[in-house]
This record gives sequence, C-alpha cells and structure tokens, in this order.
Amino acid sequence: MDTKVGSVDVAAEATANGLVGLPPAKPCHPIIPVAPASGLGEATLGRHLARRLVQVGVNDVFSVPGDFNLTLLDHLLAEPGLRLVGCCNELNAGYAADGYARARGVGACVVTFTVGGLSVLNAIAGAYSENLPVICIVGGPNSNDYGTNRILHHTIGLSDFTQELRCFQTVTCFQSVVNNLEDAHELIDTAISTALKESKPVYISISCNLPAIPHPTFSREPVPFFLSPKLSNQMGLEAAVEATAEFLNKAVKPVLVGGPKIRVAKAGQAFVELADACGYPVAVMPSAKGLVPEHHPSFIGTYWGAVSTAFCAEIVESADAYLFAGPIFNDYSSVGYSLLIKKEKAIIVQPERVVIANGPTFGCILMKDFLRALGERLKRNTTAYENYRRIFVPDGQPPECKPKEPLRVNILFKHIQKMLSGNTAVIAETGDSWFNCQKLKLPEGCGYEFQMQYGSIGWSVGATLGYAQAARGKRVIACIGDGSFQVTAQDVSTMLRCGQNSIIFLVNNGGYTIEVEIHDGPYNVIKNWNYTAFMDAIHNGEGKCWTSKVRCEEELKEAIDTAMGPKKDCFCFIEVIVHKDDTSKELLEWGSRVSAANSRPPNPQ
Repeated sequence: MDTKVGSVDVAAEATANGLVGLPPAKPCHPIIPVAPASGLGEATLGRHLARRLVQVGVNDVFSVPGDFNLTLLDHLLAEPGLRLVGCCNELNAGYAADGYARARGVGACVVTFTVGGLSVLNAIAGAYSENLPVICIVGGPNSNDYGTNRILHHTIGLSDFTQELRCFQTVTCFQSVVNNLEDAHELIDTAISTALKESKPVYISISCNLPAIPHPTFSREPVPFFLSPKLSNQMGLEAAVEATAEFLNKAVKPVLVGGPKIRVAKAGQAFVELADACGYPVAVMPSAKGLVPEHHPSFIGTYWGAVSTAFCAEIVESADAYLFAGPIFNDYSSVGYSLLIKKEKAIIVQPERVVIANGPTFGCILMKDFLRALGERLKRNTTAYENYRRIFVPDGQPPECKPKEPLRVNILFKHIQKMLSGNTAVIAETGDSWFNCQKLKLPEGCGYEFQMQYGSIGWSVGATLGYAQAARGKRVIACIGDGSFQVTAQDVSTMLRCGQNSIIFLVNNGGYTIEVEIHDGPYNVIKNWNYTAFMDAIHNGEGKCWTSKVRCEEELKEAIDTAMGPKKDCFCFIEVIVHKDDTSKELLEWGSRVSAANSRPPNPQ
C-alpha cells in the first residue's frame, strides 16, 4: 500500500527527493499503518486522536498550551510518531499548520478553548481560502459543564459555550464537539476524513476531562479508513471533452493558463500532460506560481493582466481561445477587474465543472480526468508559442551598483534568484514581495508558496516555520517586509528551537509599502526596530542563529555567501535596508488599479 499523504502529485521517488509544490494525483488518501495499542493505558481518546494524525501524515502538531488542553497534549506527546511544536501564540500555530499542509497535504494545530480558538481563527480562515486541510483541535470545557448554567473562565461570561463553535462554522467544512466517549471515535474520524476529502480545515473540540479515559472503542488498532475517490460522470466527461476539443481545435492561437485550484483538484500532473500534448503556450495566474513547472518548454510566465511578466499578457489576451484550469478571478488577481479576457473565448475548468464560453456547463467532472482526456483529442498547435518566441526579448538586468551605493530592491532579488535550486523553497509575504518573488524563475523542484486570496500580513513567519518543519529536505527562503514581520515576529523563536536553517530576508523600508501604493497615509509608517539585535535577543545563545544587516550590494553578497556557506546549517536572518519608495514597477501599476477599484463611487439608486 502506498503510504504517502501529501499535497504533491509527483511520483513517490520524486517526493523522496524533496520535490514539492504540485498538487497530488492520487485519487485517495491511503493511511500510514501505526502500531496497535499495546495496553489499556494507550486505549484512550487522546491516543486515538494522536494515532489518527500520524496515520494521515501529520508528524508535527503546532500547539499553544492552555488549561483545557494540557491532558490532551500529554497524550499527543506519548505518541511515538508525533512531535509537539510549541508556538509563541495561537495565530502563528495556525499559520504554521497552514505552511505544513502546503508541503505535506495536511496539517494540525492544538489550542485551548475560546481564548485560543478565537486567536487561531484568522489563520484557519486563511487555510479555508487556500483549500488546505488543517485539523484545528481545541481543548474544550469539562463534559459535566455542558447543559448547566455555570460560567467558565476563557469565555465571554455566558453559560452558552457555543460562541467558539459558531465562529468556526463559517471557516471550516466540518465541526465536531466531543463531550462524551460514546461517539468520540466516530466524530474524530469523520472530522479528519472530511478535511482530507474536502481539502478544507475542520474543527474538533475535545472536553478537557476525556483524553485520558480508556474506552472499549479505542482498545485496539482502529479500523483504517480509506477515502473513496471521487469519480467523473463518464457521459458528461465525454460530452465536455468533445465540445472543448471542437472549440479549441478551431482556434488559431489557443493558450493554457493554470490557476490556484489545480492544487485542490490534484491536477498538476494532468495539466502538464495536457501541455505536453497540445503544444499551447503555458502561463500561470499569480496565485498558481509553483503549481506548474516553470522549466516546461512551453512556459511563458505569469498572467496577471497589466502586471504580467514580460510578453505573457500580450500572448494570452491576443489569443482567440484560452483554457483556464482552476482560476480565481478576484480583484487582486484581476488587477482591479482589468483583465482583457472575454468569456466567449474562454474554457473555464474548475475542480468538478467545465464551462465552455457562452455555451454549456458540464458538472460532475473531475479536472484531472478532463485534462487527461482532452489531451488525447486536441490537435497539436504551437502557433501562439511561436508568436511568443518571435516577440520575446530576454529580461534586462538592473543597472550595476556603484561601490557602497545604497541597495536597491531589484539588486536584492537578482541575488536571491541565484540562490534558488531544487533544494530550496520560496515563501513570499503579502506586500511588495508578492511582485518581486513573482518574477523569480523557479528551477525544477523549487517550492513556492504565498497567500494571495486571503492576503493576511504576517502569514509568512508561521508558514515558514510549518513548511520548513514539513519539508526537511529543503531550505526555505522567506521574503518578508518589516511591517508584516512585526505582526508575527516572535515565532522565529520556534524556528530556532526546532533547529531549522531557513533564511529570512527582512526588507526594511519603514512601513506598509503595499498599502502606501493603494492609499497612503501616516498610518502606513511603522516604528523602526533594530531587527538584527531583536533576533539576537530571541536567540539568546540557544540554537544556531546568524544575523546580518546589509545596506549595499557588497554587504549583501557577503551575507549571502556566508548564509549559503559557513552558516548553511544555521537559521539566517538578513536585514536589508532599502529606501521607503523603492518598490517594483508592478506594485505601482497594481496599486493604482486596485485603488481605483476600491474607490468606485456608489451606483445611483
């Protein structure tokens, strides 16, 4: 039995080599066998939950202790295949579970009732927006307190304990409140399996007095659950493929564009196979960067409307037909709703639905099945790609810096580009790092993650922690602005405790630059920190940590050489001092368009 559960659909041997970043092709989630309970002491609710987490591929649980979850944490600690990673706050624990799920396919966090649950809620909402199966476990009130008029601490002072549950109902696909042992087994298993089936977060609340109690339902190895794969409607699939092939085969200059829902559809490999077969140029939407291999011979870059990579938008928008696989057209990805895309030219393929131009919609069709079947029916057409090669001009290089000239952001990313390999992964924080990292060319096997749909500033610190913990074979390079870093900085401490060797580039430009370019004001200026001294204080002589503050290209080169050489086994923090108005040209364009969309006057009533 294949025992891998993950977010990547590369072959097993590729996974072993650390190639992460594509969504999985496996139609189901096989379970990793674990040792059965050897005695009644292990036949408890807490140990059952721990075994289930290990079975689905979770080996690290990100946690913050609180009195309602302490006994549960004892039982999770006792599971040999499970590590508890203590975080500095619940928000970062949730972000870490998000990052872990991106690399492993599933993540988990454990917090305490209400004060912890409502703190982690924002991170769970972000995971929901990105279709990540995160199992959020909360230590709940004593089972005897349910249904009474007692008022408990960590609540808002009402005897109704459902406030936390009601909040989670909007950002999770399933909720289990376990306050008795009789149905605990079923509730836990249903929650975990639903997270995997739906690729969304779930909420599990476990009464604080239950984890240590033995129960007959936990006295032996649990029956493995096997998630039945979803199947396409064959008649609908054939009809959709026939109609799409007819549409695309009549086109003169068709193109393919990959979208972020390729991940949840587990269709990365199918998309590549289609590109191989048809010869169309291949672009990605910005939120799909990393889901489609950029070394593919037909790859032409990121399609992001007015801020696309050079020559990409011209090819996509001049095409007479385009197939979008798993797109999300929100105000950010559409640059303030300014894409020059016409519905009558588009095939929109969602994880379980195909829409053909202004014509029919076909449901109950899995994206990966559709893309594979379509590849067998399309005539090979390289016209649009040949046009791209005719107009393509290689990227220019930024002007050379004069000796000791203040560092520019484009010089920084020129050197980050040289650091990338199949053994690295890039985490891009919300802000100008979106645009600068978008222009990086990812080598084969290089991971790439950012949170575009939810865009929660500070996400990257926790996500770097979680991703690095899951993808031990990769060195994570995180690009974080100073404003975002101040939101969640303290969990660098956890990275040091875990012995991680990530590299953080802290871009210090004195404020929330992305907000400045949308709408400026004094609220976008932040208090400057001595970031390297702050890191040294967090380090405090425990663990491996190296810091550097750079102001010019010479210092940057020296810092990178040190981080990649003598300090390759250390956590490295490089603070980069740049001018407050030094931004990518793409942010300037994007910001003005998003600002225009935000400031549209009300329609007359």
